[in-house]
Amino acid sequence: MRLPIFIADAFTAKAFRGNPAAVCLLENELDKDMHQKIAREMNLSETAFIRKLHPTDNFTQSSCFGLRWFTPTTEVSLCGHATLGSAAVLFHKKKNVNSTLTFVTLSGELKARKAEDGIVLDLPLYPAHPLDFQEAADLIKTAIGDTLVQDICYSPDTQKLLVRLSDTYDRSFLEGLKVNTQDLLQVENTGKVKGLILTLKGEPGGQTQAFDFYSRYFAPWVGVAEDPVTGSAHTVLSSYWSQQLGKKEMRAFQCSQRGGELVISVRADGRVDIRGGAAIVLEGTLTT
Repeated sequence: MRLPIFIADAFTAKAFRGNPAAVCLLENELDKDMHQKIAREMNLSETAFIRKLHPTDNFTQSSCFGLRWFTPTTEVSLCGHATLGSAAVLFHKKKNVNSTLTFVTLSGELKARKAEDGIVLDLPLYPAHPLDFQEAADLIKTAIGDTLVQDICYSPDTQKLLVRLSDTYDRSFLEGLKVNTQDLLQVENTGKVKGLILTLKGEPGGQTQAFDFYSRYFAPWVGVAEDPVTGSAHTVLSSYWSQQLGKKEMRAFQCSQRGGELVISVRADGRVDIRGGAAIVLEGTLTT
């Protein structure tokens, strides 16, 4: 078996930043076991599998495809950066002629459209509800010790816990924060939480780019200690910060070591447009 495979760095215009995703083009269906084996071999936070929905489809002319995402350990129901990477491969490498692509996924139909300065993902917007500190105290203390917390919310749709750090902290504090992900699986093993979002209110732009909010994202429950730039986390962050700031249009920065920028537009129909760039850094053939 020979499969075309790519690595795309998403939510960045520069190689070796943003979040790398492997993207595999499937002419024929694979069994689930093979999806997982390939994802484990690629060993990136996500490997995306684009498949044709009909035998007559092709990657250059067709506008609708199936899309699945696997971490090295499991299949996930939504992955923003690997969707962005998938669209970039189809637009830039397969020269897909359509301006908008539709992906049929476990999270329903997702659209990706070409923009002047990147690709816009049309994603669900997930609300996060306030959570009493005591309900998550052990998890938070394990992860970040005595770091001051301003707000805690939980998103049942995505099983993500959002922890807003005190406004007294700045971006450099979040970037340098040591987060203990090793012990989180022991502390939270109920299956309720699958991802931890740490977030911080942005700062006014001086010499640097102004961002409305910052974040980092940790998901050891699905085999990803820290994810560099996370589209799915921003489906929750966009809802939270839109309410907090009273804004529909926002710029966000995820403060991982690689770092990545997201341009957010919260829509009236309960969805969110997230725009980002992508750099394709590897192109090859997987042989088995």
